[in-house]
Amino acid sequence: MQRRHQILVIGHNNDGCTPEHEGAAYDAGLHIARSGAVLITGGLGGVMRAACHGSHDGGGLSVGILPQEDHDSANEFCDVVIPTGLGLTRDFINALSADGIIIIGGGAGTMSEVCAAYLHGRPMVAIKGTGGTADQVAGNYLDHRKKIIVREAESAQEAVEIILKQITT
Repeated sequence: MQRRHQILVIGHNNDGCTPEHEGAAYDAGLHIARSGAVLITGGLGGVMRAACHGSHDGGGLSVGILPQEDHDSANEFCDVVIPTGLGLTRDFINALSADGIIIIGGGAGTMSEVCAAYLHGRPMVAIKGTGGTADQVAGNYLDHRKKIIVREAESAQEAVEIILKQITT
């Protein structure tokens, strides 16, 4: 049996998350579910909750990797909850658990996950126009090493299509 692909969706938690971010995250979760891949998120609110909701509605499997040490912090749409008790250090677990990453908006926490993914060569796609970290990194290398370029997409569906092409070839 072949392992299912795992796609991490990252972005704003409740603070800074807009209805546009939630819509893009919901669509990303839905398309990930329909592709048969597993959705990974940080398991909390905002973009993470919306992506898990989309995955749930699409019949997918969502995994929430929490910074807290208890299961109760997870949003209600997480199918599998992994409480790490590691705080922000869990960003590296999120990034390394994923075959590819989709970025929707985001602030410093999102940038931490992006940097961890970049250092380990994980493919990433940023949805343009969602602001924050996504717009800062879309279409760019993060540093002089040029490990990977962060691809850019116009929509959640396109982001999922791009990431699937990158991780299946």
